[in-house]
Amino acid sequence: MKQEHRKLICITCPRGCSLDLTMEGEDIVKMDGSGCKRGIDYATGELRDPRRMVTTTVRVTGGVHPLVPVYTESPIPKPRIVDLLAEVRKIELKAPVKFGDVVIANVLGTGVDILASRNIPAKTEAS
Repeated sequence: MKQEHRKLICITCPRGCSLDLTMEGEDIVKMDGSGCKRGIDYATGELRDPRRMVTTTVRVTGGVHPLVPVYTESPIPKPRIVDLLAEVRKIELKAPVKFGDVVIANVLGTGVDILASRNIPAKTEAS
């Protein structure tokens, strides 16, 4: 079987190791440049099922701020990010919003929740 060479930069820690992979089909047969075991796990996951954390904002009505930052509870499949962002754009929350509130449960059937990452208190009207 023909060997293929690929290069990745590991993003699991601040070191950012340059990984040089030798592959046969989908199997990694040799890897150079990894400073720790996490590099092997990262490379395997990145090649077979790349996933990313997603952060964005959601509109809020009646709050002291018009947007609340949100994030995925865990990484989602990279090809689903565009669809996830389209779903998030449909949402509008009513203040107050609390840190950790579930904004969307089980987004796109991934088993991952979208959570609020900030408190947004409701506006108080001046008397």
